[in-house]
Amino acid sequence: MPRQSDILDLMNDFKTKGEPFALATVVRTVSVTAAKAGAKAVIRSDGTITEGWIGGGCARGAVLKAARQALADGQSRLVSIQPDEQLSEHQVKAGEVRDGVVYAKNMCPSQGTMDVFVEPVLPRPHLTICGASPVAVALADLGRRMGFFVTICAPEADHASFGETDRVIDGYEIPADGSERDYVVIATQGRGDSIALMAAVQVPSKYLAFVGSRKKIAALKAELSGSGVSSVRLEDIHAPAGLDLGAITPDEIAFSIVAEMIEIRRRGQRTL
Repeated sequence: MPRQSDILDLMNDFKTKGEPFALATVVRTVSVTAAKAGAKAVIRSDGTITEGWIGGGCARGAVLKAARQALADGQSRLVSIQPDEQLSEHQVKAGEVRDGVVYAKNMCPSQGTMDVFVEPVLPRPHLTICGASPVAVALADLGRRMGFFVTICAPEADHASFGETDRVIDGYEIPADGSERDYVVIATQGRGDSIALMAAVQVPSKYLAFVGSRKKIAALKAELSGSGVSSVRLEDIHAPAGLDLGAITPDEIAFSIVAEMIEIRRRGQRTL
């Protein structure tokens, strides 16, 4: 059996690297089961168990499936693996979800019952802000307080305008380590608009927004289109950035942008 410290060390390592994973914990067993309450396993996004143990094939398939789903939607799951007669007694079928519990069939001769809690551990969402305008400064502060990993892309001379951030880059080059889950906001406001937006449309992102008027973004889109940027990518740009809250001040505009990012991030995660 792996040591608890080994699992904790691996979890900390994954968190430091920003790698998503799921933690599966056996919370209850009834009758004979290979794993006992308290057993843990770290599961990567590809469905492989990197460290730990939660039993043999009787439980593995159902738990790995739940882990993949949890990493996809960010929601924890409680998986109850039961023998066929127990499922019949509770009037549920394998694969059915009832009252937040996912039921699975135990095919092993032991015929034990095991409940496993599967929790996704996702990295902080990345927010890249281009520019050092008052909106950019306000957005960096608010975004970090809302749990985003904030990267600032601005000329070095402007770096002192910002308070505490996670990463600062000289210029408007978007970091190459981004992903389609990232959020990017162009808040240059007249200083490097075209350069920053051109850099932003060439990297994957979940949300790309431009702080500026409809007239300005229309002109910039025409310029980018002439440079070969696809119309599909240009249509992805949220402009003017943020929810339409009637925002006027830099703080209000930053608030409306964060509100829009949160709405996109949490879309589909809440159920009534």
